[in-house]
Amino acid sequence: MENSMTPKKKIHPHKFAMWVAIGSISMMFAGLTSAYIVRHAQGNWVYYALPSLFTYSTFCIVASSLTMIMALRSFKKGMVARSQNMILVTLLLGIAFGILQYMGFKALYAQDIRVDGNPSESFLFIIAGLHLLHILGGIVALFIVFIRNKIKGLNNKNATGLEVIASYWHFVDLLWIYLFSFFLLNQ
Repeated sequence: MENSMTPKKKIHPHKFAMWVAIGSISMMFAGLTSAYIVRHAQGNWVYYALPSLFTYSTFCIVASSLTMIMALRSFKKGMVARSQNMILVTLLLGIAFGILQYMGFKALYAQDIRVDGNPSESFLFIIAGLHLLHILGGIVALFIVFIRNKIKGLNNKNATGLEVIASYWHFVDLLWIYLFSFFLLNQ
């Protein structure tokens, strides 16, 4: 029989808030991709190839997840300089992802594929654009963590902040892999 005086493990409020946000964002993208499928079935759909820049951006985002894992592991082992370096590399890979996405959108515009064009084009721009906004939010958070750690130094006794940003970063990475695969399979 368990002692009623044993404290229960509680989730940190910041982690709980992040999981609620991740759930909400997931529902939004599930709704958008469902709407894409429903609209696609109605016809009047333009087919086009995604620019190879989106593939390159996918490699950047996957690599950034790996560097975020290394940053958190280094942090927990007290390897402050390595953790900070991995946060910086993750930040730079996130920026590279954003730049490649922007260049991909420019390549689509050069092919006369536009946000105000056919519904198939609009869906691509809206869904990928919303994802890019979420990546930009992660980039800002990573930048803040990097600068804060540079100024105040790392406190490897409390990993909550880095765990929260790592959870978000891995989520937007996995979300892009889902979206990219979705677009490839539903063109």
